[in-house]
Amino acid sequence: MSNTTKLALEASLKKLLLKKPVDKITINDLTEDCGISRMAFYYHFKDIYDLIEWACLEDGKRALADKKTYSTWSEGLEQIFEAVLENKPFILNVYHSVSQKKIESYLYKLTYDLLADVVEEECRDAAVSGEDKALIAEFYKYGFVGMMLHWIDGGMKADYRELVQRLSTMLHGSILNAARNFEQKQSASLSKETE
Repeated sequence: MSNTTKLALEASLKKLLLKKPVDKITINDLTEDCGISRMAFYYHFKDIYDLIEWACLEDGKRALADKKTYSTWSEGLEQIFEAVLENKPFILNVYHSVSQKKIESYLYKLTYDLLADVVEEECRDAAVSGEDKALIAEFYKYGFVGMMLHWIDGGMKADYRELVQRLSTMLHGSILNAARNFEQKQSASLSKETE
């Protein structure tokens, strides 16, 4: 039942955002629109921005569902773009009403979730520390989110499929190459220690 309430609040928020900016929407507007009590809202979320974060992350999780492998990561990234585009009024309203740091935070969480699994898969046969794997995922996370923010800032007019294809071409084999570089560095350090 609680997920039903959250989904109803998300739907109400997206509906109301078609009519007015985030900072003009009240808890009362949301609860009246979906027919729940204010107490029910506060049971699930501390404020509207908490609901926004949840909605963004849930949309992203649905988009990524089974696309967290090396062979499907570009499809996962494309689906994040599609989820953003499908919710264009919501995303643009949030983008222009909430601090850009919040939007970056949502996108970083989604993108890191996608990339951490891809890096783990690519590094499975390499002796790479968890810290180095995290660094690889962080590096690509910042690049992907930067490209997505640039696309959002441009009004989402550019063909995201072409952008994802170009990113995929540019990055082909680079995660494994980074893992091998870390593995070689670690191996060289161990050799020096044993000399």
